[in-house]
Amino acid sequence: MKYLCNVCHKFTYKLSEWDQAHGIPPNTRPEDLPDDRRCPICHSDKSHLMVVEE
Repeated sequence: MKYLCNVCHKFTYKLSEWDQAHGIPPNTRPEDLPDDRRCPICHSDKSHLMVVEE
């Protein structure tokens, strides 16, 4: 599954990817991300990650 930031429309978050820099294991859904996790491009919060078709 893949998510796209609906503010900047550039950042893509893929469930299958491991984010070692932030200690986030693969298959972590956006709602389970830490509350301070933000889009690295526009800095919007995790609530702006919307499902997109792959």
